[in-house]
Amino acid sequence: MTVRLPHAMPQSEADALKAREKAMAQQLQRDGVWRHLWRVAGCYANVSVFDLPDNAALHDTLSALPLFPYMDIEVQPLCRHPSSIHDDDR
Repeated sequence: MTVRLPHAMPQSEADALKAREKAMAQQLQRDGVWRHLWRVAGCYANVSVFDLPDNAALHDTLSALPLFPYMDIEVQPLCRHPSSIHDDDR
């Protein structure tokens, strides 16, 4: 996910959006939906792993994010590898 806020967006509006995004991201992590969240060094971007039942649920979750209108998102579906020794790497 790469975030591209408009340069003309007032700082107060950007700060409010970021605060709402952070609160939602943290709640989704507590709920076990947003399993991993990594910042891309040097960019306003992240790499994330979500655990949802299907593509529609992923779409609904992503499109509900406050920063969604300003994001470029690339989705790569993953599934559990049969050789994994971890029980929780869904």
